[in-house]
Amino acid sequence: MSLLQVKQLVVEFPGRRGTLRALDRVSFEIAPGEILGMVGESGAGKSLTGAAVIGLLEPPGRVAGGEIVLEGQRIDQLGFEQMRSIRGRRIGAVFQDPLTSLNPLYTVGRQLIETIQTHLPVSASEARQRAIALLRDTGIPAPEQRIDHYPHQFSGGMRQRVVIALALAAEPQLIVADEPTTALDVSIQAQIISLLKNICHQRGAAVLLITHDMGVIAETCDRVAVMYAGRIVEMGPVHQVINHPMHPYTAGLMASIPDMDADRDRLNQIDGAMPRLHAIPPGCAFHPRCPQAIARCRSERPELSPVGVTQTACWLHTTEGAAA
Repeated sequence: MSLLQVKQLVVEFPGRRGTLRALDRVSFEIAPGEILGMVGESGAGKSLTGAAVIGLLEPPGRVAGGEIVLEGQRIDQLGFEQMRSIRGRRIGAVFQDPLTSLNPLYTVGRQLIETIQTHLPVSASEARQRAIALLRDTGIPAPEQRIDHYPHQFSGGMRQRVVIALALAAEPQLIVADEPTTALDVSIQAQIISLLKNICHQRGAAVLLITHDMGVIAETCDRVAVMYAGRIVEMGPVHQVINHPMHPYTAGLMASIPDMDADRDRLNQIDGAMPRLHAIPPGCAFHPRCPQAIARCRSERPELSPVGVTQTACWLHTTEGAAA
């Protein structure tokens, strides 16, 4: 059974020149203990999807269609206070910059203890012991002393560990991690990735991992969803998608990753740029940049369909596309 189900999610931004559709019928599921990666260029809609799931869309953005269901309960129509009680208790969040999640005026211990006591019926001393254990579990050395330190007394990597501890404080079933390693050194990235994987497996929590880094996806995730212009264009088991991409956009992303064994003067790139929300072309949004586009791609938008063990939104896998 799925822990999280996102069904035909539509997010829109009303404006003076009309309404912009930022997410267009996005659907996916995550099972308990599973890590689903969401990848794509900047502006594809990855972070917006995460913000919609945790109920933190920036106004005037709004969920204009579809459903978000957590353990059988629909949460996209809940009020602010109801969603606030779910955020932290049932859904934890880890963001790119740990300083946006931590109050610089309070010790990390105070922030952890407050979060634990807000969501769990425990005493202050129990909450402190639980906070120390969380810091220890997330790899903070000497947690009994560090719990009374302020955020500025931690390095960037250690601050991110504190944020992960904060996200886990109320033992949520789902963690939304939005670019959790982007601001960190490569060696620290590997530690944070390993930490997320271990937590997922030990606690049975599901993770939605949002990133633009295919290396992080390959190292961490069970499945991957590739986004382009507000839609999922390919989704499937991570090694299948990486090694045998079915969508030309996914193939372009994979080809743009440098190969350490290849001797070449230039890196591969996907020509052009992602369309702006007010200028998404008809048909497949990727067709102006696609070297394999056929006539149908320019007029008709493909839906996600099974191709082997993956799903892809591409006309090339139809009889017509194969003939072309």
